[in-house]
Amino acid sequence: MTMPKEHLEYHKGGTVRARGQTLNGEVTGYWEWFRTDGTKMRSGYFEAGKQVGEWTTYDKAGAVYKVTKMKAVP
Repeated sequence: MTMPKEHLEYHKGGTVRARGQTLNGEVTGYWEWFRTDGTKMRSGYFEAGKQVGEWTTYDKAGAVYKVTKMKAVP
């Protein structure tokens, strides 16, 4: 059984841009994106490389700005 691999992407300045997991080259599970100052910008889940469930967008202070429900993709 293949296990998910931790994935990190960085901004040019060295701060974390995105954090999540990949499985067989596809994004999977919970992912987070961050601004250059480190505040969270967006978060949500992937299944088989597709966005699923609720995705949260955060304002510049890190507070919830909106929540989007992703449509199920067959």
